Amino acid sequence: MKMAVTAQMVKELREKTGAGMMDCKKALVETDGDMEKAIAHLREKGMANAAKKADRVAAEGLTDIYVDGNFATVIEINSETDFVAKNEQFVTLVADTAKLISDNKPAGLEAALALTTASGKVLSEALIEATAVIGEKIELRRFQIIEKTDAQVFGAYKHAGSRIAVVTVVENGSEQVAKDIAMHIAAMKPTVLSYTDLDVSFIEEEVVALRARIEIENEDRKRTGKTLLRIPEFASKLQLTDAVMAEVRTRLEAELKEQGKPEQIWDKIIPGQLDKFIKDNTEVDQTYALLSQSYIMDDSKTVEKYLESISATMSTFARIEVGEGIEKKEVDFAEEVMSQVRG
Repeated sequence: MKMAVTAQMVKELREKTGAGMMDCKKALVETDGDMEKAIAHLREKGMANAAKKADRVAAEGLTDIYVDGNFATVIEINSETDFVAKNEQFVTLVADTAKLISDNKPAGLEAALALTTASGKVLSEALIEATAVIGEKIELRRFQIIEKTDAQVFGAYKHAGSRIAVVTVVENGSEQVAKDIAMHIAAMKPTVLSYTDLDVSFIEEEVVALRARIEIENEDRKRTGKTLLRIPEFASKLQLTDAVMAEVRTRLEAELKEQGKPEQIWDKIIPGQLDKFIKDNTEVDQTYALLSQSYIMDDSKTVEKYLESISATMSTFARIEVGEGIEKKEVDFAEEVMSQVRG
């Protein structure tokens, strides 16, 4: 005679596994009310269902930040839809994983997935179970652990419903300054701290692309009678060598002479013109290098000049945006529904 499955048993199994009520009831029925066998059954079913979802694209999700003393951990966990990213279980999973990684400081993604969670499960298994329960592919995509000294401060900022997370490390500045810089980074998307961190080949590729964009826009401007945009000679300070700047100075002096400007006032005019030349020929720096960008809180200064004005320095930063760099699959929902109707 089979054991009767009670509501209390279903409730207990649901609390232990997080599975749906009907799945819990079916598991108990199939295992004749044996709680341990029912748990194992649900785990096996979850593993099988999760395996079917392994090839799906998970480009939505959440970021999170966990700060503990001199360490800050930034993580991204992905789901397939932004709807699931608002799921309470998913939100808790992200927060718990950030703390787990912060506490253990794994060397990489593989080591992180091998960590044991507070419930005693390995993180990779916990993610598979979350995939089975939530019904979408759930995966830990990446994380960064940032360390500071006692003399430095963290700035932590999450934006757009935790789709973007930023941590900054500032020396000789307040936590508010560090957070303001983090907000700037969230908005302006720098990828490196200084222009000196940019790769020369990357700059050369960007220069070609920049010139091509301007040439295309100038064609439109010609047709509409608008002033043509200037095509820059360079795009980064890395290209502005001493020889280049000496040549620019010589050219500016020749222009001032031709304009009849007295030579004794050249030194008052040329520095400003050199600054303008640098600004006009460092677009790649201004796009990708944090210190070269105009500060959103005071666009009369670059981030570097702003920090100098308060005697602070920027040590490092981390910025993670959900789905960044993932090629999202375009879904034709109408066709998907029709294919299900057709069987």
